[in-house]
Amino acid sequence: MAEQMTATVSLEIGMRFDAEAGSGHHVTLDAAEHSGGQNTGFRPMELLLVGLGGCTGMDVISILRKKRQQVTGYAVQVSGIRAEENPMVFVEITVVHIVTGHHIQPETVARAIQLSEERYCGAGAMLGKVAHLTHTFRIVEEAAKQITVAITTA
Repeated sequence: MAEQMTATVSLEIGMRFDAEAGSGHHVTLDAAEHSGGQNTGFRPMELLLVGLGGCTGMDVISILRKKRQQVTGYAVQVSGIRAEENPMVFVEITVVHIVTGHHIQPETVARAIQLSEERYCGAGAMLGKVAHLTHTFRIVEEAAKQITVAITTA
């Protein structure tokens, strides 16, 4: 059976809304001052980028763990360019995966991203219907922890 998800978005004041997901989690939405808001929360379009980053990030880290990569840190940076005219959809989205760890295999990272793009990430599949999505990655080799030993002699 297909999973149903729900959300309720309730006006608080001005352009600020409280958004509650069916899971019980809340997030504040607001507009910029020039649009009548007070800049106290996420813009709805920002949340689309956050959703994409979280969706692909959860896929990729899960795959890297299954492949026994020694990941010590992971971040997903997502940026989008919107159309100039309404409805101002995203036309280009760039996703940069930054994987930190020890002896991370680039081909394994590339394959994990490919699987997320082509098979697992629903957010990417939906946004990819209207925007050109580009995924790249960077691997940061974490330096071995240095241990300093002080020897004193009498």
